Amino acid sequence: MTTLEVSISEQTLKVLENGVVQHCYSISSAKNGVGSEEGSLKTPTGNFIIAEKHGHGAKIHTIFKGRVAVGQWSPGELCDDDLVTSRILWLDGQDTDNSNTKARYIYIHGTNHEDKIGNPHSCGCIRMHNQDVIELFENVTENTPVRISH
Repeated sequence: MTTLEVSISEQTLKVLENGVVQHCYSISSAKNGVGSEEGSLKTPTGNFIIAEKHGHGAKIHTIFKGRVAVGQWSPGELCDDDLVTSRILWLDGQDTDNSNTKARYIYIHGTNHEDKIGNPHSCGCIRMHNQDVIELFENVTENTPVRISH
Protein backbone atom coordinates (compact mmCIF):
# COMPACT_ATOMS: atom_id res chain seq x y z
CA MET A 1 0.00 0.00 0.00
CA THR A 2 1.29 3.44 -0.97
CA THR A 3 1.27 6.23 1.63
CA LEU A 4 2.74 9.73 1.69
CA GLU A 5 4.51 11.33 4.66
CA VAL A 6 5.16 15.06 4.70
CA SER A 7 7.61 16.42 7.27
CA ILE A 8 7.28 20.16 7.94
CA SER A 9 10.55 20.28 9.92
CA GLU A 10 12.49 18.49 7.15
CA GLN A 11 10.54 20.08 4.25
CA THR A 12 10.21 16.66 2.61
CA LEU A 13 7.53 14.42 1.13
CA LYS A 14 8.28 10.71 1.29
CA VAL A 15 6.53 8.06 -0.78
CA LEU A 16 6.29 4.77 1.13
CA GLU A 17 5.30 1.40 -0.22
CA ASN A 18 4.30 -0.97 2.60
CA GLY A 19 6.21 1.26 5.02
CA VAL A 20 9.44 1.36 2.99
CA VAL A 21 10.58 4.72 1.59
CA GLN A 22 10.63 4.63 -2.22
CA HIS A 23 11.18 8.34 -2.98
CA CYS A 24 11.92 11.49 -1.02
CA TYR A 25 11.09 14.89 -2.52
CA SER A 26 11.88 18.40 -1.28
CA ILE A 27 8.79 20.53 -0.66
CA SER A 28 7.78 23.96 0.56
CA SER A 29 5.09 24.25 3.22
CA ALA A 30 3.43 27.40 4.56
CA LYS A 31 5.43 30.50 5.36
CA ASN A 32 2.96 31.07 8.26
CA GLY A 33 3.65 27.69 9.90
CA VAL A 34 1.14 24.97 10.71
CA GLY A 35 -2.55 25.19 11.54
CA SER A 36 -6.03 24.45 10.27
CA GLU A 37 -7.74 27.79 10.85
CA GLU A 38 -9.73 29.18 7.92
CA GLY A 39 -7.83 32.07 6.30
CA SER A 40 -4.64 31.38 8.27
CA LEU A 41 -2.49 30.57 5.22
CA LYS A 42 -1.00 27.75 7.32
CA THR A 43 -0.34 24.11 6.40
CA PRO A 44 -2.65 21.72 8.26
CA THR A 45 -1.20 18.66 10.01
CA GLY A 46 -2.61 15.22 10.68
CA ASN A 47 -4.18 12.57 8.47
CA PHE A 48 -5.48 13.23 4.96
CA ILE A 49 -6.36 11.47 1.74
CA ILE A 50 -5.85 12.58 -1.83
CA ALA A 51 -9.46 13.47 -2.61
CA GLU A 52 -9.02 14.49 -6.24
CA LYS A 53 -6.31 14.62 -8.89
CA HIS A 54 -6.27 17.36 -11.53
CA GLY A 55 -4.04 18.02 -14.53
CA HIS A 56 -3.63 14.59 -16.07
CA GLY A 57 -1.82 14.96 -19.37
CA ALA A 58 -1.24 18.71 -19.00
CA LYS A 59 2.12 20.09 -20.12
CA ILE A 60 4.67 20.83 -17.43
CA HIS A 61 4.24 24.42 -16.11
CA THR A 62 0.54 24.59 -17.04
CA ILE A 63 -1.13 27.19 -14.81
CA PHE A 64 -4.34 26.19 -13.03
CA LYS A 65 -6.98 28.49 -11.54
CA GLY A 66 -9.91 26.77 -9.89
CA ARG A 67 -8.35 23.49 -11.07
CA VAL A 68 -8.83 24.53 -14.72
CA ALA A 69 -5.87 25.02 -17.07
CA VAL A 70 -5.64 28.72 -17.97
CA GLY A 71 -2.19 29.14 -19.47
CA GLN A 72 1.48 28.32 -19.36
CA TRP A 73 4.22 29.64 -17.07
CA SER A 74 7.71 29.98 -18.52
CA PRO A 75 10.56 29.11 -16.13
CA GLY A 76 12.59 32.21 -15.44
CA GLU A 77 9.53 34.44 -15.93
CA LEU A 78 9.32 36.67 -12.87
CA CYS A 79 5.93 36.42 -11.23
CA ASP A 80 5.26 37.14 -7.56
CA ASP A 81 1.89 35.38 -7.72
CA ASP A 82 1.60 31.96 -6.08
CA LEU A 83 0.81 29.99 -9.24
CA VAL A 84 -0.54 26.45 -9.08
CA THR A 85 1.27 24.61 -11.86
CA SER A 86 1.67 21.22 -13.56
CA ARG A 87 -0.50 18.97 -11.32
CA ILE A 88 -2.87 19.18 -8.35
CA LEU A 89 -3.41 16.59 -5.62
CA TRP A 90 -6.33 17.98 -3.55
CA LEU A 91 -6.18 16.96 0.10
CA ASP A 92 -9.13 16.12 2.34
CA GLY A 93 -8.60 16.09 6.12
CA GLN A 94 -9.54 12.93 7.99
CA ASP A 95 -9.22 14.32 11.54
CA THR A 96 -11.68 16.53 13.41
CA ASP A 97 -9.24 19.46 13.58
CA ASN A 98 -8.32 19.35 9.86
CA SER A 99 -11.72 18.46 8.41
CA ASN A 100 -11.88 21.88 6.68
CA THR A 101 -8.79 21.14 4.55
CA LYS A 102 -10.64 20.46 1.30
CA ALA A 103 -12.78 23.58 1.77
CA ARG A 104 -9.52 25.54 2.30
CA TYR A 105 -8.27 24.27 -1.09
CA ILE A 106 -5.09 22.76 0.33
CA TYR A 107 -3.20 21.01 -2.46
CA ILE A 108 0.06 19.33 -3.26
CA HIS A 109 1.02 21.15 -6.47
CA GLY A 110 3.76 22.45 -8.72
CA THR A 111 4.94 26.04 -8.39
CA ASN A 112 6.52 28.98 -10.16
CA HIS A 113 8.66 29.44 -7.00
CA GLU A 114 10.86 26.36 -7.41
CA ASP A 115 13.79 28.36 -6.02
CA LYS A 116 12.00 28.45 -2.63
CA ILE A 117 11.56 24.65 -2.41
CA GLY A 118 13.19 23.35 0.77
CA ASN A 119 12.01 26.34 2.80
CA PRO A 120 8.57 27.28 4.16
CA HIS A 121 7.21 29.75 1.62
CA SER A 122 3.72 28.68 0.49
CA CYS A 123 0.28 30.05 1.37
CA GLY A 124 -0.73 26.76 3.03
CA CYS A 125 -0.29 24.20 0.26
CA ILE A 126 2.55 21.77 -0.23
CA ARG A 127 4.58 23.04 -3.18
CA MET A 128 6.85 20.75 -5.19
CA HIS A 129 9.19 21.05 -8.14
CA ASN A 130 7.09 20.71 -11.29
CA GLN A 131 8.82 17.58 -12.56
CA ASP A 132 8.54 15.98 -9.10
CA VAL A 133 4.80 16.64 -8.75
CA ILE A 134 4.19 15.14 -12.20
CA GLU A 135 6.11 12.01 -11.17
CA LEU A 136 4.23 11.82 -7.86
CA PHE A 137 0.88 12.35 -9.63
CA GLU A 138 1.56 9.38 -11.92
CA ASN A 139 2.38 7.11 -8.97
CA VAL A 140 -0.49 7.78 -6.55
CA THR A 141 -4.25 7.33 -6.73
CA GLU A 142 -7.21 9.12 -5.22
CA ASN A 143 -7.72 7.97 -1.61
CA THR A 144 -3.96 7.54 -1.05
CA PRO A 145 -3.33 8.28 2.66
CA VAL A 146 -1.19 11.33 3.45
CA ARG A 147 0.28 12.18 6.87
CA ILE A 148 1.58 15.71 7.51
CA SER A 149 3.62 16.12 10.69
CA HIS A 150 5.76 18.79 12.32
